[in-house]
Amino acid sequence: MERWNQTSNDFILLGLLPPNQTGLLLLLLFIFMFSLTLIGNSTMISLIYMDCRLHTPMYFLLSQLSLTDLMYISTTVPKMAFNFLLGQKSISFLGCGAQMFFFSMLAGSEGLFLSSMAYDRFVAICHPLHYPIRMSKGICVKMIIGSWMLGFLNSLAHIIYVLHIPYCRSRVINHFLCDISAILPLACVDTSIYEYMFFVSTILFLLFPFLGISASYGRVIFAVFFMRSKEGRKKAFTTCSTHLTVVTFFYVPFVYTYLRPKNLRSPEGDKILAVFYTILTPMLNPIIYSLRNKEVLGAMTRVFGCIAYLKDIKLRLNIFQSLRDEKEKAYYNSKVGIKWEILTERKEHQ
Repeated sequence: MERWNQTSNDFILLGLLPPNQTGLLLLLLFIFMFSLTLIGNSTMISLIYMDCRLHTPMYFLLSQLSLTDLMYISTTVPKMAFNFLLGQKSISFLGCGAQMFFFSMLAGSEGLFLSSMAYDRFVAICHPLHYPIRMSKGICVKMIIGSWMLGFLNSLAHIIYVLHIPYCRSRVINHFLCDISAILPLACVDTSIYEYMFFVSTILFLLFPFLGISASYGRVIFAVFFMRSKEGRKKAFTTCSTHLTVVTFFYVPFVYTYLRPKNLRSPEGDKILAVFYTILTPMLNPIIYSLRNKEVLGAMTRVFGCIAYLKDIKLRLNIFQSLRDEKEKAYYNSKVGIKWEILTERKEHQ
C-alpha cells in the first residue's frame, strides 16, 4: 500500500524557462502572447455572437475553435508563469491530473472542430446545392456537441487510468506541463499495454482527422480549379488557405511529437514543439482568420463602428441634458440635427 499512497505527493515540473534574465524575458513574451490570445479569441467569439451575418455553420464552428483555444492556453501559461515568478516547480497530484484532463480533452476536441470545418468547406464548395441540408443548424449543433463529448470521454478514459497507477521512480516531470507521455516513465508498473492504447487513441484523434482534412481540401482544391468565376475561385482559395494554415500549425507539431518512435524523441525537443500547439497556435488562429477573412473584417468594422456611434450618441445626449436654457437646447438641436427630446424621454422611460 505504500506505493499507492505515494500518489498523494506533489510532482515537480522542470519547466521550459531557465531561472535567469533570459527566462524572465521569455516569460514576458509568453504573457504577452497569452494576453493577445485572450483578446483575439474573445473578440472573435463576441463578433460571431453579435453580428447576425456570421450566424452560419462555419462561424459557429469557428467560435467553438476560439473557445477551445481560449481554454487551451489557460491550462498551461498561468501555471508556468506562477511557478517561475514564485521560484517553485511543484504541482499537486490532483492539479497535475486536472491539467492533463483539460489538455487532452481540448486537444481532441480542437482536432474534431478542425475536421468539421474542413467538411463544411468541402460541402459548401463541392456540393453547394446540398449545403443547406448537409450543414443545417441541427447537424452543426450535433457536430459541436459530438466534438466536445468525444474529447471529454477520450480524456476521461486516459485520466482514470493515469491517476490510478503508482508512481515511485521519481516525481520529476521533464516538461512545463503535465503531459501523459511525460509522466508515464515515472510509473512503478509496466505500462506497455496502455502506451499501445494511447498510441491508438492518438491515431484516432490526430492522424485520422488530419487525413480526412487533407482529403477534403484536396477535393476542394481540385473543384476550385474548374470554377469559371475568377472571384469565386479567389474567395475559395483564400478561405481554404486560411483553414490549411491553422490546420498545419496545429497538427504538424502534434503528429511529429506523439507519432515519432521513442528513440527519436527527447524531452527538450518535446517541450519546444509543445510551445507551438499550446501557446503559438491559439494566438495565431484569431489573427489568421481575421486578417484573411473579409467577412470577419467587415463584422469587426460594423460592430466597432456601432459601438463608437452609440458612445457618441450617449455623449451628445448627456451634453443636451446638461443644458438648462430652452434656447440653448433649441440651438444645439438645430446644429446636431437629432430629436434629443425623444431620446431623453426614451432614456427616462427605460
